[in-house]
Amino acid sequence: MQDSSSGRLERALTATVVGVYLLVVVGATTSLVNAVSACPTWPACNGHWIVPFHDPNLIIAWTHRVVALVVGLLLFATTVLAFRRNSRPRVKAGIGFAAILYPIQVVLGAYAATSATTTSFADTHLVVGMAIFTGVVLALAWTLEPEESDGAVGMTFTDPEPIDEPTETGDLVGITATAYAYFRLMKPRLMWLLCLVASAGMALAAGSDTLQVSTIVATLTGGVLSIGASGTFNHVLERDVDKRMNRTADRPAATAQIPLRNAIAFGFLLAAASLAVFLSVNLLVAIFGLFAIVFYSVIYTLILKPNTVQNTVIGGLAGSLPALIGWAAVSDDIGLPALVLAGVIFLWTPAHFYNLALAYKDDYARGGFPMMPVVRGEAETRKHILLWLGATLLASGVLATVTTLGWLYALTTIVFGAVFLVAVVQLHRERDDKAAFRSFHASNAYLGALLLAIVVDALVL
Repeated sequence: MQDSSSGRLERALTATVVGVYLLVVVGATTSLVNAVSACPTWPACNGHWIVPFHDPNLIIAWTHRVVALVVGLLLFATTVLAFRRNSRPRVKAGIGFAAILYPIQVVLGAYAATSATTTSFADTHLVVGMAIFTGVVLALAWTLEPEESDGAVGMTFTDPEPIDEPTETGDLVGITATAYAYFRLMKPRLMWLLCLVASAGMALAAGSDTLQVSTIVATLTGGVLSIGASGTFNHVLERDVDKRMNRTADRPAATAQIPLRNAIAFGFLLAAASLAVFLSVNLLVAIFGLFAIVFYSVIYTLILKPNTVQNTVIGGLAGSLPALIGWAAVSDDIGLPALVLAGVIFLWTPAHFYNLALAYKDDYARGGFPMMPVVRGEAETRKHILLWLGATLLASGVLATVTTLGWLYALTTIVFGAVFLVAVVQLHRERDDKAAFRSFHASNAYLGALLLAIVVDALVL
């Protein structure tokens, strides 16, 4: 059990992380719309501490300063609490680093408000804000870290226990059951999120322009087919391992419900169909689509997943490719916003999937996969979830600076990012499967809401 002072520090650090992130995103929005020009004096706006609410830019600039004041007080109080509690040296270093940088950030902000500044100066201001955010995230991660790390469980190869729940196809017979088995080969649960990533890429590329319906349909259709091909090859290549794991023992390829030859043919059929559809969009989209299939099916499934603890991290590249596909479908090139969006997905992947790896740690150990909790233990995995979440939030803040996304995107990443963060902190406290699944679902909610906000903000607002 944690003592009350430890709990207070955790809550204070969690609130500080959210506050600093709010400040970074609001600051990015202020810079994007050049709201600082509406308030060229400091600290008051044009001599007024309370501004009128008829000018949106003035409201944004004033809100930025109010948030900076509140966050500064919160950071100061948290720093005092950390040092008075005699926290670990690393915790003091992280929060102390942020506290030292904060006055510098305030001076930079005041200078930016009262004088003409260059783009490089604005970038410096943003980088310092991100450094402050990094410091408080590290302090929180080290505070949540237990005194004694739990050990890895090791990998064994035992037969799976009987599955208590009936299989998904248990009540289906004949043609219906076979059709559903082929559908399961395609890993349909991955499709909605990855198609949403591609939609966000298309929306960013189109901006205020009208998207062609034919482009949307062809890109998403090709995406569904390529995901289906990748999933099918993954089922085929992992069929023997799947038999050892409770979670996957009832998969169609593992149970031979779909004959091996038929599953392979089905995978190649889907791959060929996806490339044909992608080619109807443009060549670059088809190249990305082919690389996505090969990367997930061969590089991730055969090389990364069974051989390195970093499989989830590197494997995140597969999930980030739809962002490039969506952008290329509209513009036939690769733009900076697409690369940053792909970076958000890449960084989000370990923060998302490590929760599932925690919940199914024993299952992955039976399968012989060197997942993070199997090799390095649960405590290390929980810490990495928080660190990758921090990196994801930073990347989402960068996306706000390289696009014209506005208030809806900013509000979404702040609110759902806070929900995700709270779920991760609860995971550190409760340390059970229920908390891991809660954090897993919070990660899905964060990315899903963020991508929807990108689409709406880019195309509608």
